Amino acid sequence: MEKQAYIDAGKIVNTHGVQGEVKIEVWLDSPAMLKRCARVFLSGAEKKIVSAREHKGFLIAALEGVTDVNAAMALKNRVVQIARADVRLPKGAFFLQDIIGAAVVDEQGREIGRLAEVLELPTQRVYIVRGEREHLIPAVPEFILNTDVEAQRITVRLIEGM
Repeated sequence: MEKQAYIDAGKIVNTHGVQGEVKIEVWLDSPAMLKRCARVFLSGAEKKIVSAREHKGFLIAALEGVTDVNAAMALKNRVVQIARADVRLPKGAFFLQDIIGAAVVDEQGREIGRLAEVLELPTQRVYIVRGEREHLIPAVPEFILNTDVEAQRITVRLIEGM
């Protein structure tokens, strides 16, 4: 599976102040991860991040060329993307979009389905695996034994009722 060049990183949910700053709901692990990027892409158009700060779980950012509240308002509800090449992940880390569609197998190697979706719940992520039936699997080490992004294979431990 070929990796996409751009990663969906969040969405502009509102303006902030009258100087053209935007409030971004961040879909990455943290607002700090997006804050470290020097640029973002909105509908394919590159925008440099002039300044950014975290505020109540959101990222407040000033983007190049967006200098007033009207210009910022025009960006509301736009998806913010980052270039994959701009991000250095720690060893063993991966983007969730890179495992969507991966084969999910049990400890004996039997395929139980494909990873269809990832729910971001307050306490943890939950993998939705669809096969002969749907499985909801908490994305914690007790159940997710191995994730091989390159092979597109996730090995899981199932318990009764899962």
